[in-house]
Amino acid sequence: MAEEQNQVMTPDDVAEAQFQIQKLYAKDVSFECPNAPKIFQESGQADVKMSLAQRVDDLGEGVHEVVLTVTVTATIGEKTAYLAEVAQAGIFMISGFNEKAAHAVMNTMCPSIMFPYARRAISELVSEGGFPPLTLQPVNFEQLYAQRMQEIAQQQSGKSDPKQGNGDATVTEFPAEN
Repeated sequence: MAEEQNQVMTPDDVAEAQFQIQKLYAKDVSFECPNAPKIFQESGQADVKMSLAQRVDDLGEGVHEVVLTVTVTATIGEKTAYLAEVAQAGIFMISGFNEKAAHAVMNTMCPSIMFPYARRAISELVSEGGFPPLTLQPVNFEQLYAQRMQEIAQQQSGKSDPKQGNGDATVTEFPAEN
């Protein structure tokens, strides 16, 4: 089994590997402005944070639904200015890849395709909510995936910090540009 996981794809394997976008769609969209209208009278720069989460569901026969959830929260002081969340989904046909390569495709290529759609939707929600335009910077999903795989490997080897959790979360947080 260890040999199967370490196999490199041959040119014949690559010829059989197939990736196809079957459908892209907004699965869930939400905008909340819990402190309106008073929040519009607040002074100061908003602290904007973005978090990402991803879920993959196997639909059978090499077809997968991948859902990328982008959540943006802006606060001014202790008050929430807004919370915008978009669950951008796609149905992808991924076949002919070995298990490791298919996992990488679902966690790098699929979210990279969907993120621009979610970014545009978030930007529109924020603007239509009465706030200054928000431009989310591109995300390097390959780097995030590599970091996550390294964390999992460290946890499995017993070298991880127990405070880091059990590895089930797929959420990444970082400041957003506004």
